[in-house]
Amino acid sequence: MQNFSPPYDFKAGAILLVNKPLTWTSFDVVNKIRYTLKFKLGVKKIKVGHAGTLDPLATGLLIVCTGKFTKKIDSIQVQNKTYTGSIMLGKTTESFDAEHEPNATFPTDHITSELIEKTRHEFIGDIEQFPPHFSAIKVDGIPLYKLARKGIKKEIKARPVTISKFDITGERMPEIDFLVDCSKGTYIRSLANDFGKAVDSGAYLSKLCRTAIGDYQLEDAWDLEELIEYIKNDHVVVEPS
Repeated sequence: MQNFSPPYDFKAGAILLVNKPLTWTSFDVVNKIRYTLKFKLGVKKIKVGHAGTLDPLATGLLIVCTGKFTKKIDSIQVQNKTYTGSIMLGKTTESFDAEHEPNATFPTDHITSELIEKTRHEFIGDIEQFPPHFSAIKVDGIPLYKLARKGIKKEIKARPVTISKFDITGERMPEIDFLVDCSKGTYIRSLANDFGKAVDSGAYLSKLCRTAIGDYQLEDAWDLEELIEYIKNDHVVVEPS
């Protein structure tokens, strides 16, 4: 049985569903949980890892595994993901999201609901996608985002991904809302950028929330601070010294 609801045995192994706060990195969340567990359990080491990175400006479901359950990370992160969010049309940024200020503007007067509907279908199915230069993908052992911050942009090869659903759930031009179901390795920032090009304009990802990984749902996730308080308030098994 997968242990993703209380009570937890963190040392033996637990799966924690966490709603990642805005501006936190996935590593920040893991580090916070690890530090709290080490202090509470009185141990120098405990294995803690996450199954699938979320960008700092994204919120939503982050799955954190502890103890022996860190061995489950690979099998969890290969599962399909579901996201909701917003795309800002008419502007682009270097990072393909709101982390950077817009670096170019484009016309949007020609973008109609009919064009948006037609274009979204072009991205459903098996597609080739170029990851953003501001990503954690490594080239020669160095993450692309570290090179990009120095103004160095390496050649990136397109990667095959699968988008099983791409619905437009709202239009507040020049911003549109979406829901996406996709395979591991899909960059929603790249989808936003490519969508802008496909409608003869520009676009960047203005908001993103991961709502599901496989059968794991955001609605079952902890608020991070509530989880930390749960751990601190004697809700873990502490081995006698």
